[in-house]
Amino acid sequence: MSSDLPYTVLITGASGGIGSALAEAYAAANVSLLLQGRNRQRLQAVAAACAAKGAAVEIATLDLRDLPALETWLDEVCRRAAPNLLIVNAGLNTHVGRQGEAENWQAVQALLDVNVVAAIATVNAVLPAMRRRKTGQIALISSLAAYFGLPVTPSYCASKAALKAYGEALRGWLAAEGIKVNVVMPGYVESEMCRAMPGPKPFLWPAEKAAGYIKRGLRQNRARISFPFPLNFGAWWLAVLPPAVSQFILRRLHYAD
Repeated sequence: MSSDLPYTVLITGASGGIGSALAEAYAAANVSLLLQGRNRQRLQAVAAACAAKGAAVEIATLDLRDLPALETWLDEVCRRAAPNLLIVNAGLNTHVGRQGEAENWQAVQALLDVNVVAAIATVNAVLPAMRRRKTGQIALISSLAAYFGLPVTPSYCASKAALKAYGEALRGWLAAEGIKVNVVMPGYVESEMCRAMPGPKPFLWPAEKAAGYIKRGLRQNRARISFPFPLNFGAWWLAVLPPAVSQFILRRLHYAD
């Protein structure tokens, strides 16, 4: 294994599209993978594929909304060997109804618990060990939806915007301590969650392609790893243009009524 690659990689949401692809992208001899997911059957399949590439794999099928269980698991992990790379990838999505119905509140609560609260709790639990070693890397999987809120997925966009701002703040705070922090902002990546999202999905990438791009960006320590370029460029402009103009564009693209 190349010396610039992490030895121990912890990935949350490793049974999903991007998470499983990242696990397989990092799987290699002399790499230890710590994989969390909710779907045990899928997680076991990912673990088997990674083990076939020579990686040592441990899985945890805990619900990230159970914060005491999450903290117990991460404390135990860090006592043994603090991850060189932490990829905070787990996420949920919800959206408004096809007739404009409000998002289900229970679904919104679950989304915020996983996308924001559990994400920050995960970093908070792993960070002390990284700070003691004065080295480590944290990747937060946000979204291009963090640039400007899409009318069809308001809570999801809010959660990803929170993660983007959190990661940017962490990077500025921790750089002097030798800890790298990167915000990953994918566009549409093939997955079950992506398929369930309403609206068009231009420039859809396979999960394996996205994982390769993220891995290269992390190796280069890019502050923001956003893709694909056409969608990234357009989403960035939505944040820059006057809101009325951006909303008009979204209506023309069928992201709103």
